[in-house]
Amino acid sequence: MVKHQPLQVYERQLCLSCITGIYGCRWKRYQRSHDDTTKWELLWSLILLFTFCLLLVWFYFWWEAHNDYNEFNWFLYNRSGEWSDGTVPILATTAAGFTYIAFLMVLALCHIALGQQLNLHWLHKIGVTAALLTTIVGVISVNQTWGQEWDVIPISLQATGPFLHIGALAAVTALSWIVAGQVARSEKTMFQMVVMLLYLTVLLGLYVVPLYITSPCIMDPSSLKPRPDVIGHQGAPMLAPENTLWSFQRALQMNVTGFEADVTISEDGVPFLMRDRTLQRTTDVLKVFPDRQMIDASFFNWTDLQQLNAGQWFLKGDPFWTVHMLSPREKDLIANQSVCSLERLLKLASYHNTTVVFKLKRPPPEHPCYLSWINDTLQAVQQSGIPQSLVMWTPDEDRAMVKRQEPGLIQTSLEKLSPQSLDQSGISRLLLRYNQANTQEIRNYSQSNINLTLYTINEPWLYSVLWCSGVSSVSSEAPQILKKVPYPIWLMRPDEYCLMWVSADLISFAVVIGIFFFQKYRMSGMRSYNPEQIMLSAAVRRSSRDLNVMKEKLIFSEVGNGVGSGEELYADNGYDYYTNQGISQ
Repeated sequence: MVKHQPLQVYERQLCLSCITGIYGCRWKRYQRSHDDTTKWELLWSLILLFTFCLLLVWFYFWWEAHNDYNEFNWFLYNRSGEWSDGTVPILATTAAGFTYIAFLMVLALCHIALGQQLNLHWLHKIGVTAALLTTIVGVISVNQTWGQEWDVIPISLQATGPFLHIGALAAVTALSWIVAGQVARSEKTMFQMVVMLLYLTVLLGLYVVPLYITSPCIMDPSSLKPRPDVIGHQGAPMLAPENTLWSFQRALQMNVTGFEADVTISEDGVPFLMRDRTLQRTTDVLKVFPDRQMIDASFFNWTDLQQLNAGQWFLKGDPFWTVHMLSPREKDLIANQSVCSLERLLKLASYHNTTVVFKLKRPPPEHPCYLSWINDTLQAVQQSGIPQSLVMWTPDEDRAMVKRQEPGLIQTSLEKLSPQSLDQSGISRLLLRYNQANTQEIRNYSQSNINLTLYTINEPWLYSVLWCSGVSSVSSEAPQILKKVPYPIWLMRPDEYCLMWVSADLISFAVVIGIFFFQKYRMSGMRSYNPEQIMLSAAVRRSSRDLNVMKEKLIFSEVGNGVGSGEELYADNGYDYYTNQGISQ
């Protein structure tokens, strides 16, 4: 008589089954393995890691580029002729791809921590490849169409660097649990040395990286300069149609100290506000003049321009997703806006004692005012009655003549020049994009009494960095947001920052040392059991490959002797697998 007694029963390991099942579709115990990962699968693990790092940078880029979403959409409009919010599909796909790849990375780390072989399923390999190629195409496209925006990364690190350092240090410190487990579990000295060397290199690099982190907000609060003035770029275009009179009136409600506008000369010599080359996007020219919708805006006379509505497009297109916040009265005012002339804007600014800076576009050579565009603009300034000290004059053409005729105008340059060159040219103000001047250059201009205005500043973090840098004024499409920033988002003394990162380094070092000692003790305790104890212990989590093979042979030998099928054996006690059944007479 043959009697079978199970010596060991494996418990269900639902968590482990889910990890290996989702990552590599290995749901059964016999499908899992503690063998070393194959070189092919190791290559895919490296591809997954690279994809994760690339997507992390891509995701961070678009997170910080929020300041310039409108600029990006305008670039797309100039290329395609169709206005749409191109950031929505990019953000959606980026968020989905980053979440998916980050999830696979977590599963891979769990495999390593549990000593399981990495075996990425082929569907995931397709997904990783698609995410990698899509991100690469996106990076190339942005580099070709919007290359200047990459500067937002080093600028944003001035605001986020100290905190990203703490987060990265915490992540690498937590990773020491997996690294220590691999080192303690491995019996290959070379492998242990390589893993330890790589990990310690990254860890020590993070310990000293604060020496290279620079931020203007790490300063003595007593040396903080006054709050930069805010100039309404095209008024308040998030609350009203850009370059309309109501947009500038809304900007005044947000306590702006100046206006910035784009000016074009009409066919009969009237300067008016228009950013685009055509009238298609911001007016109903398609309805009023359907055969002239693609004609340059400067080839319309002022009578024709006055027939166009410049507000309904804002209510229909909702370019900033803000229409739902408007009251019925505001919607009525917006729906009746018309093209605004420069003279009308200057009269508004004069009434409220507000400065005006405008970018004047020269009409095409075949335009009737191609030669008289400067004089036509000066005439509009004179007719408005605005004090010359409130007008920032930007065109470089005929600047000497302008100084003679209107010596009180504030001469402003759109080109980045040295303080010495600006002083020699009699220019006292500078208008630049925010990525064209670093902290040191901002301070140099300030020391030379050059009033520097940077555009376009919509995000509080960027406004705070420039405030700490000492910039005198900024141009913004979101004055309603900057109005709520009475103080820099964060300001830290150098000694406080030094104490913060040194303390973080010491805590991290202590935790890493403790984890390595604990893992070594834990693994050495596991190895102290003899084979008999390992086989008889139902609580054991890991077993050698030879022992697994022996268990499978025992099971199948019993099935072959007529004891019953594998399914019957498993079903008797409700467990997935049996191992090492004893045979006695």
